[in-house]
Amino acid sequence: MKNKYRILKIVVTVIILGFLLSFSLRRFSREQITDNKISVKMSEKTPVYFVDEKDIREIVKKENPSGRVGDLNIPSLEKKINALPAVDSANVYLNLNGKLNLDIRQRVPVFRLNKDGKDFYVDEKGIEFPISRTYSHPCMLVTGNVQPDEYQKLAELVEKIDKDDFSKKFFIGISKSKDSYNLLTSEGNYRVEIGDLDNIDFKVKGFKTFVEKYLVYQDPQKYSMVSVKYQNQIVTTLNPYFKENDSILKAGKQVLAKIPTPTAAAKKTESKPKTTERKKTDAAPVRQKESTKPKETKKTEKKAKVPAQSKPKPKAKVKIE
Repeated sequence: MKNKYRILKIVVTVIILGFLLSFSLRRFSREQITDNKISVKMSEKTPVYFVDEKDIREIVKKENPSGRVGDLNIPSLEKKINALPAVDSANVYLNLNGKLNLDIRQRVPVFRLNKDGKDFYVDEKGIEFPISRTYSHPCMLVTGNVQPDEYQKLAELVEKIDKDDFSKKFFIGISKSKDSYNLLTSEGNYRVEIGDLDNIDFKVKGFKTFVEKYLVYQDPQKYSMVSVKYQNQIVTTLNPYFKENDSILKAGKQVLAKIPTPTAAAKKTESKPKTTERKKTDAAPVRQKESTKPKETKKTEKKAKVPAQSKPKPKAKVKIE
């Protein structure tokens, strides 16, 4: 009897709890999700404002027009928010008191890329997303035909520049020309050529040494380019519009003018056989003249001999007389 009483007691409590639970669930599903019960939190470390809280609330209202808890499809709402280009991740959940929580992490742009006349942002993962009409995030500007497989390395370069006080002071932009990258500087008109995106730390360190030991004592307008893409050497290009470089550039042009060009050397080699041919042709008529003289003497000798042989003609005349 005691066991039956215990079993009956357990069954009754389960039925009562199920009834209370169903009643609470019905009541909970009928509750309205008001604006006060919607909590939107942006969890990114760097504050960005591509996605506004008002936009998120409007999406919630569109996904749940009735505003009831029971009509809310949380997976669909989460998928809708994650589909926004500037959203990296979204987590949506409900509390027992009917409060809707939305934890959203936005994409933080590392650099802004201008490619083929179009502007867009790229985050640290190398993912593109469009610029906003209402908000512009301050970041490094990159121009040129940058390929998607280079985004991550380029993002690492920008992060290194932002973390280094020296680089952050000097470099304000990045440009790509053909297959070579250039760092645009804030001082002077020169650019720093780094080539590819490998060994960035070594290249930046070489430029830093050049600045501290040499460029500090020079006018930054003197150069148009400083190249650090070659190993263990720095190559500089003078600015042709800087007046102090005129004498150096003129001296360089004079030195280059003295150096024979390949075309001039080829012309000289071609002209040599022509002179020898002329000498041969000039010598030919001289030999002909010299050879003709003895021929003329022979002819004269023959002519002289002929009258000597014709002497018998007058003898015949004498005999007739």
